[in-house]
Amino acid sequence: MSRAAKATLAASVVITSLVVYGVHWLQESERQAMYMGVVRDDERRKQKQLQRQQELEESQRKRAVYEAVQPVSGKQD
Repeated sequence: MSRAAKATLAASVVITSLVVYGVHWLQESERQAMYMGVVRDDERRKQKQLQRQQELEESQRKRAVYEAVQPVSGKQD
């Protein structure tokens, strides 16, 4: 095998190895970014649920106060 052929083979092996490594690194990076999106969505959902629960409790508290002050006919429970 000539030196030129050996150099070409070595260069193609190195380039191929770098491309394969780069693709795997990129896939791992994208997978991690997608996972972090799921984590953020879960946190947003929990915060929204907590906010809605607080709003419900506040609404129930206000309703109890208003009903104590002013009687309501046709109560819905």
